[in-house]
Amino acid sequence: MRDVPSYDPAALEAKWQARWAERHTNEPDLDRAARPFYNLMMFPYPSAEGLHVGNMFAFTGADIYGRFKRLQGFDVFEPMGFDAFGIHSENYALNIGTNPAKLIPRNIATFRRQLRRFGGMYDWRHELSTTDPAYYQWTQWIFIQLFKAGLAYKKRAAVNWCPKDKTVLANEQVIDGRCERCDTPVEQRFLDQWFFRITNYAE
Repeated sequence: MRDVPSYDPAALEAKWQARWAERHTNEPDLDRAARPFYNLMMFPYPSAEGLHVGNMFAFTGADIYGRFKRLQGFDVFEPMGFDAFGIHSENYALNIGTNPAKLIPRNIATFRRQLRRFGGMYDWRHELSTTDPAYYQWTQWIFIQLFKAGLAYKKRAAVNWCPKDKTVLANEQVIDGRCERCDTPVEQRFLDQWFFRITNYAE
């Protein structure tokens, strides 16, 4: 019986990733795309030492779907970025005693390295971070336009509040009356919040 070469994942992954890079496989020409397909997954929060299995579970499914669409002849654009603002990053920085301005770039570098190793079909030419002023100036601009049009308004409303994380929680983040992250009992508080008139916007 002929010996079958043993499977060496690191060597095989490196081989194919080098070929994808050489051929610009994951860099579609967006201006000339005959059948453009935008395959966006939720950007990870760079608020830990690295990606977790939940990230990879979500990214794998989305990446498989993007590859499927590419096999169907679509020009698939799959960007990647980092949702770096917010309580996740703040709490992590507080827990380890590091300034977020230093922590976030370091974490993004780790996440980027891990995502490249993962081999997803990301177009890294279009990487973004929500902490980049060139990015968030546009989220601020959009909010101002909604406000000027009367589609954004402020009112007082009840929220789920975690006293330990000092943040509002979505209903999905409350498990049996406790914060899913730190297991602290959740309180109901009335806070001033921004709302959007989504129906008016749709019309």
